[in-house]
Amino acid sequence: MLNKIIIKFEQTIFARSLLFNGTRELFAKCGKRCLICMVAVMLASCASTQGPHMTESPKPRIALVLGGGAARGFAHVGVIRALEQEKIPIDMIVGTSVGSLIGAIYAYDTNSFELEWTAFSLEKDQVFDYGIFSAFTSMGPVKGDKLEEFVKSKVPVNIEDLKLPFAAVATDLNRGTRVVLDHGSVARAVHASSAIPGVFDPVDHQGKLLVDGGVVENLPASVARERGADIVIAVDISEHVINFNITNLIDVMLQAVTIMSSENAKYMRKNADVLISPAVGDVGMLDFSQKKRCMQAGIEATQKAMPDIKKKIEAWEKKQLLQK
Repeated sequence: MLNKIIIKFEQTIFARSLLFNGTRELFAKCGKRCLICMVAVMLASCASTQGPHMTESPKPRIALVLGGGAARGFAHVGVIRALEQEKIPIDMIVGTSVGSLIGAIYAYDTNSFELEWTAFSLEKDQVFDYGIFSAFTSMGPVKGDKLEEFVKSKVPVNIEDLKLPFAAVATDLNRGTRVVLDHGSVARAVHASSAIPGVFDPVDHQGKLLVDGGVVENLPASVARERGADIVIAVDISEHVINFNITNLIDVMLQAVTIMSSENAKYMRKNADVLISPAVGDVGMLDFSQKKRCMQAGIEATQKAMPDIKKKIEAWEKKQLLQK
């Protein structure tokens, strides 16, 4: 093969040499030497590029866990925005109550700007459909149909079709156990996970009577761990339960669930690698007027936790390299 190339090259050189009144012998000789040099350089170049096969270093599977807390959940939007800005990948979302709502919307589109726009446009009467007779004819004054319709309008797919793996946590009212909803209707799962007992009518879903997941696991970091997460970033918005503005039955129910959720979250925090706690403790559970402030609190709390997040990721990656 090399001889054929040399002969072809010699013929080309000879033809061109006629233009410069040179001799065939001289150019053939020079051409052969030049060709040998070129082939040597090409072989050396190939050898240098065919070094040891480089493989990408393994990346941890990062889960974002979003806890319950009603209107305080607007802080979750700020957390996601900050993580996206810092290019921290989110490989899985697990949410309870409002955490399931925010998490589902993001898992569908994975766009923090769209999420923020949706959050700003959300009003209380879009998710709370109080009925005068509901309190007497059902198990809660709020049916939850509006909430489900709102979620359907934003996330018109099943959980299996979301861009990110997602799970909503609810509570089996009859058995008192945790229920992880990871398939089927997103809207129904969010409705069940957010059905505050005594306020919302319980949700009949997948053969169980379900209420708010915050009753048993308001910060479901353990669910993320069970589902294979290597690093769990959990957002707790349940701290500071003091409330002196309790004037009706709904307020009593909300405060009771808030206290219960905050207490069980204390035990769930240990399952997180990084805990983010936005400063929203003084925001009322139904106060939708503090959206911007809650989002900013989420951004600030995440920025504060960013060094720890990056440290956890680096430590995991180093550990994987040492195990090779």
